[in-house]
Order: sequence, then structure tokens, then C-alpha cells
Amino acid sequence: MTSLLQVERLVVAYDDIQVLREVSLEVREGEAVGVIGPNGAGKTTLFKAIAGLLRPRAGHIAWEGIRLDGRPAHDVARRGIVYVPAERELFPQMTVADNLTLGAYAARAGVRSRLARVYELFPRLAARRPQRSETLSGGEQQMLAIGRAVMARPKVLLLDEPSTGLAPRVVAAVYHQLTTLRRDGLTILLAEQQVPLALSFCDRIYVLENGHVVLSGPPQALLNDPALKRAYLGVEVAP
Repeated sequence: MTSLLQVERLVVAYDDIQVLREVSLEVREGEAVGVIGPNGAGKTTLFKAIAGLLRPRAGHIAWEGIRLDGRPAHDVARRGIVYVPAERELFPQMTVADNLTLGAYAARAGVRSRLARVYELFPRLAARRPQRSETLSGGEQQMLAIGRAVMARPKVLLLDEPSTGLAPRVVAAVYHQLTTLRRDGLTILLAEQQVPLALSFCDRIYVLENGHVVLSGPPQALLNDPALKRAYLGVEVAP
């Protein structure tokens, strides 16, 4: 597989508080890569740095061999790295249709066909086109956030904890559509609190703790790690 995104020894800090400590990861074309870890591990900071919303203090981020660290967020997005934050950050007073159309502001070619594809993926959005996004349920807002990102014609979709605050049946529906997007060839990098979800969805996993990558590899290999079983799956491992 072709390497699309490479993060090498990334250091990010807020004032004097260092959050990421020499984090490295790789995302290859067509993969789904997961980042798991406890709250405060640095997952959101990592995603914001990749998206150009935070400037690293050291290390670098490369996109198809081109350095991205230090570039503004709009330039990163135009290159095809599209970020969906955990907060979704929709425009609450705008309709579903307008939120989706706005997602295509930098990728105007083929807007109608992409809009039809989003409505096909998320029929509930199609039924709510004229509604303001603030009136949608949490699950519908997550669908809209992902749909708006798809309208930007991403090469890599950065998803920060897409299951946050959602009922299990809604989470299942969201991940079903993410699986469809993967089959369409979309590359996905996601952070996820629900570890079993990440392990079942992703090709490779990075475990982030206290700003460090402490484990990485395919899900099956990590499932055989006693520390991961104990810390993240609640499985007691016999000594």
C-alpha cells in the first residue's frame, strides 16, 4: 500500500504542558487506522496537529511526501485531509442541505453526485434536508458531520471519537456507513474510546498513553497483549 500520511516524532505542547511526546504513526492508502487510549492521552491533540489546527514544537507531518506541519488548516483540508471533531461543529442555524453544500466549498466539481451519495448513505439526512442542524438528534448530527466531510472529497477522513454520546444502535448505524465508505476506497484515521469498536473496524491500531505510543500493530496482535486486555477490555489475565 502507498503511504499517504506519516507522522514522525511529533511533539505538541500547550504553553509549558507537553501533550504529545515524539509520536509517530503511518496511514496507508485504503486503510482504517485507529488511535485508542484513555482520556487525556493526546488523541484529539494529535488529530488537531495533523489537521493544521495546532503547530507542533518538533517532529514533522508528511502528506504524500510533502511536509504539512506548520501549514494552515485550510491548506491541509484542500490537500484532502478532512477533520471531523468530536464536537461535530455544525452550523446550528443552517439547514441540513446547507451544511452539506458548505462542505463542498473547496471541491466544487461533482457536488450534485456527492450530495446524492451522502443522502444514499444517510437516508435520515435526506428526510431532514430543510431542518436546521440544531434540531437533529445526536446521531443525526454525527451523520451530518461525516456527510459534510464526505462533501469535501477527502483522501483521508480524520474522525475524532465518532461514537461519543450516541446510543449503541446509532453507533452501529454510523459504523455501518463508515464501512461502506471504506469499501468505496476512503482512507480513515479515527480516535475511539470504545476499544472493541476500533479493534473490529481498523486494520491497524496505535495505543496512546500520556502522549506516547506504547503499542501498535494489527488488532489481532494487540488482542494477545495482556496489558491491553486488562487496561482496555476489562479482561483479567492469569499470571
